[in-house]
Amino acid sequence: MLYHMIAFASGVILDWIIGDPMNFPHPIRWIGSLIGKLTDKWLSPYLNNGRDAKKERTKGLFLVLTVIAITLVGTSIIVFGAYLINVYLGIIVEAVLVCYLLAAKSLYVESMKVSMALNNEGLEAGRYAVSMIVGRDTNVLDEKGVIRAAVETVAENTSDGIIAPLLYAFIGGPILGFAYKAINTMDSMVGYHSDKYEDFGHYAAKLDDVVNFLPARISAFFMILASFLLGRNYSGKDAARIFKRDRFNHKSPNSAQTESVCAGALGIMLAGDASYFGKIVKKPFIGDDKREIENADIHRAGLLMFATEVLIFFVVMILGLLIVWLW
Repeated sequence: MLYHMIAFASGVILDWIIGDPMNFPHPIRWIGSLIGKLTDKWLSPYLNNGRDAKKERTKGLFLVLTVIAITLVGTSIIVFGAYLINVYLGIIVEAVLVCYLLAAKSLYVESMKVSMALNNEGLEAGRYAVSMIVGRDTNVLDEKGVIRAAVETVAENTSDGIIAPLLYAFIGGPILGFAYKAINTMDSMVGYHSDKYEDFGHYAAKLDDVVNFLPARISAFFMILASFLLGRNYSGKDAARIFKRDRFNHKSPNSAQTESVCAGALGIMLAGDASYFGKIVKKPFIGDDKREIENADIHRAGLLMFATEVLIFFVVMILGLLIVWLW
């Protein structure tokens, strides 16, 4: 347990320092490649030869089980193999894998690229930069729409890109952490309400809702707490109020949890209708339009994200060290 705590803490700090090094091999990309290949193999026959909802759901279930199984086995071999060779090698490998699970620095850096592109190069550059981190159509966004999209993705990914993998890695190390990321990646690739993936991605989407249920709410609670601590640009009182009112203003039971806190903390309005693959998707607004959203809100959302992670990190470290002491 002590080795795990050292590796866990090292991995979190490593993410704060270096994030995801560009052009390095990344296990999440390997998982994504596996999902893509299995999807092509199991879904393509129905796209080409007639749809069958029941069979597509069954194949989608096979996808979920296969990807999770391969991820669990592969990560277990790497982690336990490293520890069998040498304890210090095991700690290093586990720390690096934990770092790969988290996306705090990378999310902040990529969102700030949007801010800088708008400031330095204009709307088209901002649209391109935000297209790297969101799934919606960005070519139709005005400047405020680009800013809003960046703030929303930072707020939403505070939970499923940072806090959820952090919590799962704390509980079960990289093995459980990568199982979570496999589920989350499947949802992001096939969990859409679209003609193509409606049935095939059904189980991936439902399982993602399940594994994010508690992390999303834990993230929201600590984000509210962080809003009280960050100073005059944030309102903890409004963060709690908007969370209570708007936390279910998404089809997903989890997506609006942290987004509502962020909207309330910053005093801005988020969400609303958005275009995906050329189709307008109707969404309710989140937050109150107390002021116009501005470029600086991207940085403010990133700071709120970091503060939330730091608070949770210290809480789980204290809990982990208490467990080690009692053990």
